Amino acid sequence: MDLVTSLTAPAHEPRVSWHIPAMLALSLGGFGIGTTEFVTMGLLPDIAKAFSVSEPTAGHAVSAYALGVVVGAPLIASLCARVPRKKLLIALMIAFTLGNLATVFAPTFPTLILARFVSGLPHGAYFGVASLAAATLAPAGQRAKAVAAVMLGLSAANVVGVPAATWLGQSLGWRDAFGVVAVIGVATVFALWRFVPELTGLKPTNPMTELSALKRPQVLLTLAVGAIGFGGMFAVYTYIATTLTDVAGMSAATVPLVLMLFGLGMVAGNVAGGFLADHGVDKAIFVALISMVFILAGFVAAAHHPISAGVGAFLVGASGAALAPALQTRLMDVAADAQTLAAALNHAALNIANAAGAWLGGLVIAAGLGYTAPAAVGAILAVAGVALFTITVALAGRGHSQKL
Repeated sequence: MDLVTSLTAPAHEPRVSWHIPAMLALSLGGFGIGTTEFVTMGLLPDIAKAFSVSEPTAGHAVSAYALGVVVGAPLIASLCARVPRKKLLIALMIAFTLGNLATVFAPTFPTLILARFVSGLPHGAYFGVASLAAATLAPAGQRAKAVAAVMLGLSAANVVGVPAATWLGQSLGWRDAFGVVAVIGVATVFALWRFVPELTGLKPTNPMTELSALKRPQVLLTLAVGAIGFGGMFAVYTYIATTLTDVAGMSAATVPLVLMLFGLGMVAGNVAGGFLADHGVDKAIFVALISMVFILAGFVAAAHHPISAGVGAFLVGASGAALAPALQTRLMDVAADAQTLAAALNHAALNIANAAGAWLGGLVIAAGLGYTAPAAVGAILAVAGVALFTITVALAGRGHSQKL
């Protein structure tokens, strides 16, 4: 029995129904991670004021977290390959909690940057291992829905966690927001220990086996699809507040409501993406990417009216989130015995997409093309993602999926 087959029918953990408490525990970790990742953006003015730095300089805290994700995903997944999966999940959430506690008590701006970097290190590895754990616990034929369940915590964070933590940070102080995240981390550690079984269907590997994922063209190409195609959503999201006020003519007070719509779109897209991927992973990726092309292109015009801008924000979030569980599941399928590293690298790729989308969006704004231009850039990135994935699927069909 190969590893992919074993995920659908593990010998030691027969799955007759959903393991709801374990799924909730895994998703809670995603909720905490999603909250800490995005709440920093809303608190940048407060952080800048606290450390007497400019807001662009304070933005380095966002970059430090993203860099931690990119560095930590391959490093932890490969070096900790021999660690039993449940113990690794708990260790990752302990590290995540400590990183956020360090953020709370950071005395200087450089120590804050270091704390945000440390907080980002477990991000990719946690989602990678949690996705594999969820897949082993799900009923047969519902692996992608299980992966989506883990990702649902990340999407839900944009609806509840980020707005609540931002409000708390603005009302009581930015440190309190990260204190709440640390509490979520502690709760997740307990939930993982109490409700997640020993995951005997997931065998530890070794660093060399995990690193072999980097020799597989299908893994590298799928990661590239995520890094390019997903950038469109972030190109819009990064500048959406100013787009809503300056282009759609909304008041600043209504922006959080639209951001909540964006988060609700992510939740809906995540659920839909998991459903579609269980009926065909490649088809689900094509549907998500092609939808992004039309939705992002349409947002260029939709952004000029408050109602259409709100609907557009919902759809942008939905199309982007629909792509994530399908990509995660495909990486698990094409990585053979190196599934932990491949699944973790998905989140490194998405953070590259985050940085690239924000950078490209900033370039066209700086060039004087206006705040709708990032959506046009996003549509172009999605087209590039469609083209690259078409090549990826064609190569797989011709047998070019073996190691380099």
